[in-house]
Order: sequence, then structure tokens, then C-alpha cells
Amino acid sequence: MDVRRGGGKADSDFSMRWRLIKARFSRMLPHGERISDSRMRKGERGIWQRRYWEHVIRDERDLHRHLDYLHYNPVKHGHVERVIDWPYSSFHRYVARGVYPNNWAASPDVLNLEMGE
Repeated sequence: MDVRRGGGKADSDFSMRWRLIKARFSRMLPHGERISDSRMRKGERGIWQRRYWEHVIRDERDLHRHLDYLHYNPVKHGHVERVIDWPYSSFHRYVARGVYPNNWAASPDVLNLEMGE
């Protein structure tokens, strides 16, 4: 992807781009979430994971693997009991398209999956 900034310079510094997105988003959130001492010392919010990793989707199977991981994350982290209960998920669009049934639950390989591999 060749994203242009002022002066026509190519912007491929994805790490910096995500740092800026996270910072702006975090500043707009109301305070009050539980933050570890380590995050507090570094001025970090609890909403984002610390590390950044870039991954190019290799094929259709890899795409579905990542979508499954993303859609199951709110359940994995205890925010909801069922995937469909998370109102902010793209899962609802995929159900409407017939890609997932509305009662979809992750398979064991998704349950144990860690992205960034």
C-alpha cells in the first residue's frame, strides 16, 4: 500500500501510523478502566495490546483464520458469552451475508490460536 502524505512522500511506517491511531483513540475514551502499575508508569491505557505486528494475508484460508480469531476475541476475553452478543463486531455483517451462522462458536484450533505467529 502506498499511502501519500504531504509532498507526495510514500508512508509505509505502519508502526508509527498505528501508534498515532491508538493515541488519538485512547485520548477520546473516558478514564476509569483498570490499568496495571506498569501501564500507569508508561502513561498507557488498558485498551490496546502493547506489541504491534504486521501480517500479510496469504490466502482465503488465512483470511478466515484471522476473521475467526477476531470474531471470537470478545468471548475469549470475557466481554460476552456468545460472539453474536458483541455489538461492535463485523461478525454481524458476515452472518447477514451467510458466511457464519448466528450461533457460530470457535473451533478448538481458533480457541488456542495466538496471532503474531
